[in-house]
Amino acid sequence: MTKLTNNKHQIITFTLFRFEGSNAFWIFRQMSKSIKEFKKVNGLEFFKLMGSGGKNGFSKMLNVNVYALLGVWESEEAATRYFEESDHFDEFESRSKELWTIYMSTCKSHGKWSGVNPFNPVQSYQSGPIAVITRARIKFRFLRKFWSYVPSVSKNLEDRDGTIFSIGIGEYPWLMQATFSLWEDQESMRNYAYQSKLHSEVIQKTRSLGWYSEELFANFIPYKTIGSWEGENPLKSLISRFE
Repeated sequence: MTKLTNNKHQIITFTLFRFEGSNAFWIFRQMSKSIKEFKKVNGLEFFKLMGSGGKNGFSKMLNVNVYALLGVWESEEAATRYFEESDHFDEFESRSKELWTIYMSTCKSHGKWSGVNPFNPVQSYQSGPIAVITRARIKFRFLRKFWSYVPSVSKNLEDRDGTIFSIGIGEYPWLMQATFSLWEDQESMRNYAYQSKLHSEVIQKTRSLGWYSEELFANFIPYKTIGSWEGENPLKSLISRFE
């Protein structure tokens, strides 16, 4: 993995939060209430505050405790300034039971999210861990068919060699879905994407039936990780090997 020495380029952050008790109600209200505050953040070019599904996130049932914040920043400096100095983020942090933030550079992206492709590739992948975001707006008439495949695909993903972490997230229950996954290397990710019979079947049906009205696929190189998830930092040792 080649590290970029110029931190003025666009960077991506992905933050997971766990909220408990009354704070679970607070974060649920922020899904709409905080939008205007995020729009005021200097250097934040694109953002999505998303909920998650039950179990590992890949479920029609909602997880009222786990939320994700995706941020596209004009620079690492802008992101760090927000996370370390902003009163807005400080409230998210103080109310959360646990949080984990990953800093990433985009290496590949195609498709659209809310009418745009927010990710600007600035670095080519060479080695080391890789992150993947898939996102889709599902056509209403295909909802039942789409969700019939989700449990099997998620179980298949968990069982794959090289998987570090994965979660299903979304802007809106059932209709606007996304996945975030981390892999030990690109080869592990590609083995799942192209050699998994079940995953290949879903891709084929997606193309032939046109399940989605909008979709996006992007790869990222994680280079910095802060915090913990379920008591540990899943990426810490892997990233340090390439620093």
